[in-house]
Amino acid sequence: MAELMALSKIRNVREKEKNDAQKAYHQSTEFFEDIATKMFQLLKKKENAERDYEDAIQQAITLDRIREQNAYIERLNKQIMDMQNAVQHARNDMELKQSLLTEAHVEMKKFDKIIEMRQEEKKVIQEKMEKSSMDEVSIQQYLSHINR
Repeated sequence: MAELMALSKIRNVREKEKNDAQKAYHQSTEFFEDIATKMFQLLKKKENAERDYEDAIQQAITLDRIREQNAYIERLNKQIMDMQNAVQHARNDMELKQSLLTEAHVEMKKFDKIIEMRQEEKKVIQEKMEKSSMDEVSIQQYLSHINR
């Protein structure tokens, strides 16, 4: 009985670890989604800027305007490069958190299985004791019936 209680306490600790890992994974997923959304927005800005640049080249505009547009596109490219690093870091973090969550879930399931097996063993032992007790009572009744 005490062994099952100890295992249950350990299982509860493992469940808390799993819940913490799940929370960390959820937060890392949200962070990744935020970074990826920002990256998408930057790419969209770059696409629009390049389209405007191509339109500007086709029209008669000043050289300064073309330079400004080109410099803007270069700044966007630098931001995109930086953002790609951030996205990759966020992805790696999210994958690590997913791995930790999987491990925590497996550990909790191990303890569930151990507890289940111990309870089954306890049940089998209990049934054997009951059968033995019933046999003993039957033998006593039989002997007392013969002795009369």
